[in-house]
Amino acid sequence: MRKDMRFSCYPFMREQGSLVDYEIRTDSLTTRIGAVLPVLRGDEACRVVYEDLEVIQPNVYHLNGSIRGKLAISEADLQVLSDRYDYYVAQVGDVIKQFLLPQGSEAGALLHVCRSEAKKSYRALHKVSEEREVPEILFDYLALLANVFFVMAVYTNSRQGVDEIPFVSKSYPIKKKRKEEIR
Repeated sequence: MRKDMRFSCYPFMREQGSLVDYEIRTDSLTTRIGAVLPVLRGDEACRVVYEDLEVIQPNVYHLNGSIRGKLAISEADLQVLSDRYDYYVAQVGDVIKQFLLPQGSEAGALLHVCRSEAKKSYRALHKVSEEREVPEILFDYLALLANVFFVMAVYTNSRQGVDEIPFVSKSYPIKKKRKEEIR
């Protein structure tokens, strides 16, 4: 391998194990968040989403380094994210109680991409946990983050006048409730 840093896109690329895959995956998530920001910049209806993403984006880089380096996600960070989840859930209401197609406005669709990337990051973290100790808070943060991106996407679509499209699975039919359960 060349010593010239121009030929190194990341110093750990040839490392064995899953940690580097997790780091690359969370780097991708951080980049995806960065792709949403210019789409929302100046959109007063979605200002809160923009401001929340400005907080979340550096935290994803903190997730990235929290295994190889010092744990940089705290219970306070997790609580802030949990509070933001509660905020968006209260705003969007019952529409999120069904499966929705990942679509919508440009920003809404990009937030769904972030949701998917967060889930991929979680899976990459799981692979790391099979090889070494991983702080549980990292799993909690990533799982909650995926859910925050979902409710952000629904909120953004709503604020931008885009209706959600429910998805009804043919693979997993919804069981009808018995009359006793309805009362």
